[in-house]
Amino acid sequence: MMDIQSILMIFLFFLILTLILFHYSVHGTKLGQSIDKIPGPRWYPVIGNGLDILVHLEDLWHFLRRSGRDFYPVTKFWIINWPVVNIRHPDDLEILLSSNKNITKSLFYDYLHPWLNEGLLTSTGDKWKTRRKIITPAFHLNNLHEYSDNIIEQTERLIVDLKEEAKSGDVDKELLSMVSRFTLNTICETAMGTKLDETDSEQDSYKQSVYDIGNIFYYRAVRPWFKNNWIFSLTPKGRDQSKALRILHEFTTKIIKERKQYHNDTNGKYLNEFSMSMSKSSATFTEESNDKMKKKRLAFLDLLIAASKRGLGLDDRGIREEVDTFVFEGHDTTAMSLFFTILLLAEHKDIQARAREEIDAVLKGNDDKMTINEVQRFTYLERCIKESLRLYPSVPAISRKVSEDLQLKHCFLPKGTILNIQIIDVHRDPNFWPRPNIYDPDRFLPDRIDGRHPFSYVPFSGGPRNCIGQKFAMLELKTMIGGLLHNFYLEPLEVTGNVRILPDLVLRAAHPVHVKLIPIKK
Repeated sequence: MMDIQSILMIFLFFLILTLILFHYSVHGTKLGQSIDKIPGPRWYPVIGNGLDILVHLEDLWHFLRRSGRDFYPVTKFWIINWPVVNIRHPDDLEILLSSNKNITKSLFYDYLHPWLNEGLLTSTGDKWKTRRKIITPAFHLNNLHEYSDNIIEQTERLIVDLKEEAKSGDVDKELLSMVSRFTLNTICETAMGTKLDETDSEQDSYKQSVYDIGNIFYYRAVRPWFKNNWIFSLTPKGRDQSKALRILHEFTTKIIKERKQYHNDTNGKYLNEFSMSMSKSSATFTEESNDKMKKKRLAFLDLLIAASKRGLGLDDRGIREEVDTFVFEGHDTTAMSLFFTILLLAEHKDIQARAREEIDAVLKGNDDKMTINEVQRFTYLERCIKESLRLYPSVPAISRKVSEDLQLKHCFLPKGTILNIQIIDVHRDPNFWPRPNIYDPDRFLPDRIDGRHPFSYVPFSGGPRNCIGQKFAMLELKTMIGGLLHNFYLEPLEVTGNVRILPDLVLRAAHPVHVKLIPIKK
């Protein structure tokens, strides 16, 4: 009968043998050997770069920035057995983003499936192409004109509330709370046709759940053993995710239910106002312009409901997928752009004054009333926003799965590689952006744009999977900031250089940041 020592020796032998076989099953393959040729931080057998990535989120952020600098222009690291390659050179971005083949999102996006399922952000193949065709008309210019009235109304409400607060003195606002409430109200009223109750705590619960899901996303992204949803559901973090998902889905389910009830109460007559030339192979909407349509402001959600009723492959589950996706993306990304643009304008008084001078001059010609025509003339303000998005892109990184072998300018990537585009590093590359950390809106003057690499600036991604709502977002950003600057001076209570950043689904500050608003006496 073997003694305990012999049993332990046998166990240890098989453990070591298993680890050796695991190592060679990862690094001895064509994929592993190709990835190991790419420079990157030191990794260790079996655990890869586990010591670098299994850290606090703020430290993970710094690791990614440091690796990008040290191993420019391409770097790799291993998440146990997952090969991850980060790129930041515009030539490499152009090859990837212009491709119609490598458009599949990486396995990291699988962690969003319990929330977003297969909406436009996470889907691929024919499903993505069909959804894109259905949804694109919601963001055509004529619809933006319709949305603009509501965005202006939201801005005016915010200004009235801030002026009311200012009666007792200057207004000190926690910036993220202010802008995220504005963007959530805006996306729900414009795109979903639903007005939120300002006193309802559901908004705060929804926003907190979005933050919770972002934290859980990165927690799982660096722990491959939690890839399986069932295993993860048994952990404390898994239970936190279930709670957050329940809140997120209840929020959007309520929005859909209310809008469907509205169409039931009106016998669907407003849905019928959509003039559609649609088939299952080619779906397009053409809105007829008439007074009834303008009065009712048919929304993005109405388009989804109409497509479902026409049998275009969009069932109730599909509607919720897209509503979940667009409520999240339509409020959170825009909120972070507002956050950093307002902070930068507060910090740079000369730029703020120049933007205000333009806004005041434009609005003076229309008795201080804002319409989409005035907003479109805020050209300097638009440059301010673009420069803010350069320094602080709302989505700092995107990730793709290499579906077939891919030759970039600076490396070869075999099929199966997880490929990340570090947008924030692309935007701060001194080879393409002189003095990259300086806030200078004039970088976006027409003569300075000419000749610049088209993929050196990609805040809305690029190629066939670019952001479908970028014109909507820019309209919202210009309207809200234009209204603020026309009515308030912005004073910084914290400079951007002191804002600590966390990796998240969007760029996120690690702590509350405040700004002071001083009413302009007129």
